[in-house]
Amino acid sequence: MTTPPQSHLAAPPAPPEGGSASQQSGLRSGLKNRHLSMIAVGGVIGAGLFVGSGSGIAAAGPGILLSYALVGALVVFVMRMLGEMAAANPTSGSFSAYADRALGRWAGFSIGWLYWFFWVVVLAVEATAGAAILTSWVPAVPQWAWALIVMVVLTASNLASVASFGEFEFWFAGIKVVAIAAFIVVGGLAIFGVLPGTGHAATGFGNLTSHGGFLPHGPSAILTGVLMVVFSFMGSEIVTLAAGESEDPERAVTKATKSVIWRVGIFYLGSILVVVSLLPWNDPSITKKGSYVAALDSIGIPHAGQIMNVIVLTAVLSCLNSGLYTASRMAFSLGQRGDAPKAFARTSARGVPQAAILASVLFGFIAVGFNYLWPTTVFQFLLNSSGAVALFVWLVICFSQLRMRGIILRENPDKLVVRMWLFPYLTWATIAMITFVLAYMLTDDSEGGGRIQVLLSVLLAVVVVGISLVRDRIGGGSDKTAGLSR
Repeated sequence: MTTPPQSHLAAPPAPPEGGSASQQSGLRSGLKNRHLSMIAVGGVIGAGLFVGSGSGIAAAGPGILLSYALVGALVVFVMRMLGEMAAANPTSGSFSAYADRALGRWAGFSIGWLYWFFWVVVLAVEATAGAAILTSWVPAVPQWAWALIVMVVLTASNLASVASFGEFEFWFAGIKVVAIAAFIVVGGLAIFGVLPGTGHAATGFGNLTSHGGFLPHGPSAILTGVLMVVFSFMGSEIVTLAAGESEDPERAVTKATKSVIWRVGIFYLGSILVVVSLLPWNDPSITKKGSYVAALDSIGIPHAGQIMNVIVLTAVLSCLNSGLYTASRMAFSLGQRGDAPKAFARTSARGVPQAAILASVLFGFIAVGFNYLWPTTVFQFLLNSSGAVALFVWLVICFSQLRMRGIILRENPDKLVVRMWLFPYLTWATIAMITFVLAYMLTDDSEGGGRIQVLLSVLLAVVVVGISLVRDRIGGGSDKTAGLSR
């Protein structure tokens, strides 16, 4: 690990009085507190929760609750670390900018580009998924056309203003939150046999243990479940990127960080508990229909499948919207720090990084084309090579926080308003947990499984780090601005 130049350890200059950091960078503080609050809540609820939980339940039985709890704990710890750094210095580059300062230019450059790559691949995945749902409703419009329409509409909203992005995300996330909350309430009433108008008999919590026990496939199934659910949590860190364009960044980050525990507990553990309590874990309808649709069907909710399709589409659009925003802001930050074309750091009259947005969506369009033309070759390679990036991001956040704590205490101790618990022991424990998950992924040799994802993601990371080190050696980034992006 290289030591960052002394100039990178210097405190970034404060913005002139009367101007926020985001305004001084060219971005506009257009996100309201209600936008940030809903982005924080909605960022935890990915489409994977709705469409992927059935496979996890089938693999681990009721023990999938422990899998979600373990990954949820990881997310809580990582978000606490990220919140500590982001509350002290909110920036559009978030963990990439903190890694740049704490670990060295190679780290900020590498994790920034890997994260950008992850999200532009996600754009293609979600655009295709959303188009498939829309085509099932309106078959006259081909699937590729729906993918194009969805991408164009959300690109337009991101280009319009950050407030436009925030408003779209507020309503998308709001629908997800209301849907999950309603599901938990309705399911909870059904579990105790008090759901009005259905005559559903109480199931209690007997299904947790009466079909082969709580761990029907043994304790190792918990780790198998971890591999199947870990990536559905990706997106919780988006609020720290968005905070730099909010009215009160420090307050927004602090609030989001402190609320992550109940968000994970209610939305993930609460909803999955309802599913495995209402239905035996080995009920074939869980994998055939999806866990939430199967649960709603079991208590006689009419049109459960169509209701869930609407909710899944909302989750997909939310992921697309926030993914485009996230990719563009990371590209913007890289441009500001001299690690991407300078055009990425320029903002339009409306305060949005137009070139960064267009470059991100262009790659997303190309990836969508790969998904249609070569779904099992080129696109599968893109998917696999980005598969472990989420875990790499979490590791970088951990290592950055280990060093940033000392920098913050030395330079701006009054900014340490969020503190990681049991520092540094819990930080090191989190690093060990993430490393273990990556190592366990190597034991999954199924087609498109964990082993190939880790190996290809590591290969991609080595290439990106190598490019960064070569750039530095030949002086390609000597004009890089000091300090964090602002």
